[in-house]
Amino acid sequence: MKKRQVTLQVNGDYYEIFVEPRATLLEVLRDNLGFTGSKRGCDTGNCGACSVLVDGKSTLSCLTLAVEMEGKKIITIEGLAQDRKLDPLQQAFIDQGAVQCGFCTPGMIISAKSLLNHNPHPTEMEVRRGLAGNLCRCTGYAKIVKAVLAVAKSKS
Repeated sequence: MKKRQVTLQVNGDYYEIFVEPRATLLEVLRDNLGFTGSKRGCDTGNCGACSVLVDGKSTLSCLTLAVEMEGKKIITIEGLAQDRKLDPLQQAFIDQGAVQCGFCTPGMIISAKSLLNHNPHPTEMEVRRGLAGNLCRCTGYAKIVKAVLAVAKSKS
């Protein structure tokens, strides 16, 4: 299959690369660009570990073709920190003990960021719904929800 040239905007930088038309965004981010924060979990869109922001919305990168992302703004977990300072959500996950094994954490934070971008003051139920596509096998979600609500409260 002939590779296509695409220009991707990832974390504010532009990358011109050649990719297979069937290559997923997850594959390109991890294997071609070195952004390994997004995790390969189920490869079926059921776990949320691969989530990235595309134009501010949480997107499953394992189900998204890289060639369809030209002209879109992609933010990975690596792109949330600014000037060597963690994003408030990243810090809240640490402060609230919402990080266990860490495998689901990037996807959880990305989904929470998308939620807070669209609803800066969610209720607990709205946070739980906003994170529903992300699976965690370690924490039972209570500390994760607490971390998201702490960030929402700090924006008041």
